[in-house]
Amino acid sequence: MGKMYSISKEPLSLAEICDLPLRVLVIVPISILFNVTRCLYLAWSRGLPLGFYVKCGVIRVALGQFAPRQIQLLSPSTLQVYKTWVAQRLARARMEHEITVLKELKEDIEPLPDGRSSIMWLGDRRKATKFVLFFHGGGYVAWMSQGHLEWCLQAYLLADENVDVAVAVLQYTMCPAAQYPLHLRQATAALDHMLESGIDPGQIVIGGDSAGGNLTAQLLGHLLHPHPDIDPIKLTRPLLAAFAVSPWVSTSTNTSSFRENGHIDMLSSEIVAESCRTLLEGTGHEIQARQGRGWAMPVDTDEVWFDGLSKVTKELYVTVGKQEVLRDQGLVFADRIRRKNKDVHVTLEVAEKEAHDFILLEGMEGTVGDATIRMRSWFLTVISKP
Repeated sequence: MGKMYSISKEPLSLAEICDLPLRVLVIVPISILFNVTRCLYLAWSRGLPLGFYVKCGVIRVALGQFAPRQIQLLSPSTLQVYKTWVAQRLARARMEHEITVLKELKEDIEPLPDGRSSIMWLGDRRKATKFVLFFHGGGYVAWMSQGHLEWCLQAYLLADENVDVAVAVLQYTMCPAAQYPLHLRQATAALDHMLESGIDPGQIVIGGDSAGGNLTAQLLGHLLHPHPDIDPIKLTRPLLAAFAVSPWVSTSTNTSSFRENGHIDMLSSEIVAESCRTLLEGTGHEIQARQGRGWAMPVDTDEVWFDGLSKVTKELYVTVGKQEVLRDQGLVFADRIRRKNKDVHVTLEVAEKEAHDFILLEGMEGTVGDATIRMRSWFLTVISKP
């Protein structure tokens, strides 16, 4: 399991302390009632399944009404989520006689050199032949959800009983304690640690959802164009594949998907704009983008940023929901890579009835739904190639 490792939560400011009771007791309940009602009406009018759109309304309120440190205070940390989920999932596996889960799952945490991040393993990394480096979403302000871990279990770890898979889930530092490019530095350290451990890059898939999709794009950019403030990684051969679920890859909130879906999705233009400010303000991101350097938000810079991506990976899977505000960002991201890299196989899926990150909502419910099945199918195709 490694040595004991924990991360403390950032203390609230005086204003955040004074503000919290009013939000919890008054503002949030009223906002949930309004937002859930609106999401349900819009989902009904569009002929969409209603259940997940209730969750969209609730999550939208949590992300929009609480400050980042308040969100973090009110929910268990990423490490706490991991430890609790592993214990609960093993208990369930014993009751339901899930032999593979009992055999593969245990608590296994490897701290990374900076002391602020770690790899939390799912599966037996010592016997695995295929690996996933996973970056969870949450706008860099919300901790990982148990839904992320259930997704990883169902889509990767249990994908093929004849293939041993291990998932390295990165625990990274939250904003506002961290800003760009610290998350990229931590993701780079995680990949470097895996490579230094003797794992073949050709057996590694990297990916994540939302902000995790952003971090995936950042890491792909860094592998192609090393960031001047972060140690480079020289791959001996391309990574097996990469994926991005509902990726957040631009600061723009002016696309048609924001106008069409701004009231039905769990995200809004205000939430995305505030997340951009928290992540990027004062970091020099705008100067880098104007200079054609797209580490932070690749869609905000030149189309040529990902030219030559086949040196990094030859397989990319991008999935977005038709009903989400980040839809157009994901479409542009996938289209640019496809047009500029004829030797990269890009799989783009637009899920007709989904909003933002529905694979996560499936994981939170503990169901293997359509989004999870699509991800598993793509993963099986990737790992079955010689």
